[in-house]
Amino acid sequence: MATPTFEEIEVKSVINRVNAPLLPFRWTINPYRGCQHACTYCFARNTHTYLGYDAGKDFNERIVVKVNAPEVLRRELGRPRWKREFIALGTACDPYEPAERNYLLTRRILQTLRDFANPAGITTKSNLVTRDIDVLRELSEVTSVSVNFSISTLREDIWRRIEPGTPKPIKRLQAMEQLSRAGIRTGVLLAPILPGLTDSEENLEEVVREAAQRGAHYIAPNVLHLKPGAREWFLPFLRESYPHLTPQYQRLYRRGAYAPRAYTEGVVGLVQRLRERWGLVGRDTATRQVRLGSQLSLGL
Repeated sequence: MATPTFEEIEVKSVINRVNAPLLPFRWTINPYRGCQHACTYCFARNTHTYLGYDAGKDFNERIVVKVNAPEVLRRELGRPRWKREFIALGTACDPYEPAERNYLLTRRILQTLRDFANPAGITTKSNLVTRDIDVLRELSEVTSVSVNFSISTLREDIWRRIEPGTPKPIKRLQAMEQLSRAGIRTGVLLAPILPGLTDSEENLEEVVREAAQRGAHYIAPNVLHLKPGAREWFLPFLRESYPHLTPQYQRLYRRGAYAPRAYTEGVVGLVQRLRERWGLVGRDTATRQVRLGSQLSLGL
C-alpha cells in the first residue's frame, strides 16, 4: 500500500441527506472522503471524482479529513428543527479507516451523538471500533445504536486481494464479539457477495456460523453492485487476478450495475436458509436486516 496523503478541510455542514426511499435512514455522516482500505469493489469510489480526483488510486491514497466535523455536528444537532433522526456512519467511507487512529473524528462524533441522545448506526471493516466501546455503551444507554461489520469471506487468499487495506476478517468477528458481550447491538453484513468468489454455500456458511457463534444479532446479505467508478476499477482487477471469472461478470453485469434478479434471489434465499440453520432467525431485528440486504442487492 502506498503512503496516503491527508487533505485537512473545514466543512460548513456534516449531516448529509440521503434521497433513497427504500433505505431505512435519511441522514448520514462521513468524517472522511476516500478510504485507505482500498477495497477493489467499493461503490463509493465515484464520489472522489466530485473533488476532481480519480476513483482509483486517488480514492485509496488522497484522504480528505473533515477536521471540524464534531464541532459542526454539535451545532447541527442543537438546532430546534433537528428531530433526532437516525444517522448512519460509514456510507461513503469507513469511519474507522486508519486515519481515525490519529484524528479521532469518529470517536468525537459518537460522543456528540451521545450528548444529544441521537440514534445512530455504524458500518465498518475495522476492529478499531473496539477502542470506542466505552462511548458506544454510553450511547446505547440513552438511545439506539448498532454496529455492522462488513465481511465477504474468511478466506485470506481472497481477502488479501479484494480488501488489501483492511484488518483480517477474523479480527472483525472478534471485534463484533467484544461489542456483543458489552451489550452493544451488532451484526454482520455479508457484503458484498462476489459471484464466483464468495457466493458458494461453503463460504457463506463459514461466515454465518462464525458470526452466530460470536453473538451476532443479525446477518444481512448484499450482492455486489458495480456502479460507475467502482466498475472501471474492479473489472480490470478481476481480469488480472481472476481472469477465468471475466466472462461470468460480463454476463451478470452486462445490463448495468446490478446482477440479475434470479441470481440475487438465489443468493439471498441461501443466506436465509443458513440463518435458519444457525439459529439467527428471530434474533433481534434479523428479518428487517435481511429484507434491507435483499433490496440493496436487487437495486430496488
